[in-house]
Amino acid sequence: MSTQPKLSGTTNAFFVQSTISFGVALVAVSFGIAYLPVDGWVRAFLAIGMLYTVTSAFGVAKCVRDRQEVTELSSRIDQARLEKLLAEHDPFKVEA
Repeated sequence: MSTQPKLSGTTNAFFVQSTISFGVALVAVSFGIAYLPVDGWVRAFLAIGMLYTVTSAFGVAKCVRDRQEVTELSSRIDQARLEKLLAEHDPFKVEA
């Protein structure tokens, strides 16, 4: 009998908290850039830098998630192989 490991997922509360936190941070930085007492080109440069940072963060998050999925899949395949070997192994079998 084998037990499958429970896949860990995020709770709805954590997802909502993370989404709200991201939104508040994005709005706060946007507000700060918009009301910064500098020329328009400086604001535009900072806004593009912020957008680049946000898109890079999404890219890194995707790479981390993809790597975790590959690791979990490899782990499940290795576990299935081990279970097959253990099921086929008979410690009392006498070899001639």
